[in-house]
Amino acid sequence: MEVEQYRREREQEFQSKQQAAMGSQGNLSAEVEQATRRQVQGMQSSQQRSRERVLAHLLGLVCDIKPYIHPNYRIAA
Repeated sequence: MEVEQYRREREQEFQSKQQAAMGSQGNLSAEVEQATRRQVQGMQSSQQRSRERVLAHLLGLVCDIKPYIHPNYRIAA
């Protein structure tokens, strides 16, 4: 009888400690998710701000071709 009571008390202690640990992990998970959302929103807003400038620069590089002869090119005589 005493052994069974001791086992129940220990089980109850274990359950309470487990709940405390899981509760803090659940809270930590929510904080990590919130931080991730903030980072993603920051990246998206940065992308929106830089989009036009980057596209203009890329189009300028692609469309503004300046042909020249490579220095190693030799005309065969």
